[in-house]
Amino acid sequence: MKHIHIIGIGTGNPEHVTIQAINAMNAADVVFLPVKGTGKEELAEIRRDICERYLTRPGVRILEFAVPQRQTAERTYPQSVDAWHGEIARIYEELIAGLPDDGSGAFLVWGDPSLYDSTIRIIERVRQEATLDFDYSVVPGITSIQALAASHKIPVNLVGKPVEITTGRRLAREGLTTDSTIVMLDGEQAFAKIDDPDAEIFWGAYLGTGDEIVRSGRLGDIAADILALRAEARQRHGWIMDIYLLRKGRDFEE
Repeated sequence: MKHIHIIGIGTGNPEHVTIQAINAMNAADVVFLPVKGTGKEELAEIRRDICERYLTRPGVRILEFAVPQRQTAERTYPQSVDAWHGEIARIYEELIAGLPDDGSGAFLVWGDPSLYDSTIRIIERVRQEATLDFDYSVVPGITSIQALAASHKIPVNLVGKPVEITTGRRLAREGLTTDSTIVMLDGEQAFAKIDDPDAEIFWGAYLGTGDEIVRSGRLGDIAADILALRAEARQRHGWIMDIYLLRKGRDFEE
């Protein structure tokens, strides 16, 4: 039976790659490498660097494939994502179909496959909708949450209190509702609209890479600075991946 390895590779630092991930990469016949087009070549280059460093078994091939852009016109967010996943699933089906009957392939996933990544659900979609016979395994990776906390030298949670992981879209709609809130996928910079200037923000972009930027402080004091820094960095690189923790309160406060 064909086998697919879904491998978390961390946030951009090749040293984030675990021994388990390296072993899974070398167990594959083909490593599938996504290419996201103009302006995002650096993302593919980091994956290429990881393959060059850690692929040691002779004969492992690297097969690049183009990732389609998500179309948002006249669609709700769920509709656009579902249609986009359908396009990617058809590409995955072709890639997997090209493996020999007992062959294996590997997808290298930014961060961890379980956290705001859809590779697992798309692979499941292929299994349900296609006639291919294959199974798959998942290798965890260092998440951007871990990288953010490490760069700021902080724990994510306050003592005995919960942590919420959400998106910028939901933060903008629902506001800051917990003591510690991790915000991902924030194209709207929702932190700048939070009506709690005394909250603390711990922000980071390009975590784990040589271009890493981090800032922290009272939200009311540095929100504007982060907005300007983020805009300049995105203009310079052509893309940005950032994440932040919003925190209100202190350890041991009731």
